[in-house]
Amino acid sequence: MYREWAPDPVLADRLVCVWTRVTASGGTGLVVPDGCVDLVWGPRGPHVAGPDTGPMPVAMSPGDRYTGIRFRPGAVGEALGVPVEALRDLRVPLTDLGGLPGLDAEAVSAAIAAAGTAGDGDVRGVLGAVQESLAVRLRATPGPDPAAPVVAEALRTGRSVGEVARDLGLSERQLHRRCVRAFGYGPKTLQRVVRFQRAVRLARRGAGLAEVALASGYADQSHMSNEVRRLAGVPLRQLVSRP
Repeated sequence: MYREWAPDPVLADRLVCVWTRVTASGGTGLVVPDGCVDLVWGPRGPHVAGPDTGPMPVAMSPGDRYTGIRFRPGAVGEALGVPVEALRDLRVPLTDLGGLPGLDAEAVSAAIAAAGTAGDGDVRGVLGAVQESLAVRLRATPGPDPAAPVVAEALRTGRSVGEVARDLGLSERQLHRRCVRAFGYGPKTLQRVVRFQRAVRLARRGAGLAEVALASGYADQSHMSNEVRRLAGVPLRQLVSRP
């Protein structure tokens, strides 16, 4: 079972949501690229899930609980104490990053475990306290590139990397450097990720594959199929049939 909630309004410009997932059965879960960075408490302790460029399988056991805070694409800034590109395609224990000042990660782990037996309301309460500590951290560190949301949206609507760079008054090389600092990878990878996510959303709404390919900015359905396999490891129909 997966559930998510809106973040604290104070953090709405930096966070997508807070979420929790309890696995009903064992097996391998599949995490696919979405441009986001997550701060996660799971069976193996608190860790940061960096921005992915391909499918990330996760071994799960029945009853495993994962609880997290999801940053918007390009919105991490320097909150985690390392450049976001250093987290690309990695799962890094929070202790390896020096933790977050003012946040006792192990105490949060214990509180989430206790709250999990009482219900989602208590889990949300714990995450509310974590967000308060995170808000203090975010105010004390340099924020994200203000152009990041503009870049992501422009690439999502099908603009080319060259067009986006010109619109911002940048060279393509300058845009690449700013994207790596903000998102953890360059604009061409970002474009592939946001286009892929749009395709997933449309397919989940029941659109046909040819329609999805056209609306998502792919050259054709074959192009979309190849890109989806590279990013997700499985065909689009199989991906959207998963919970």
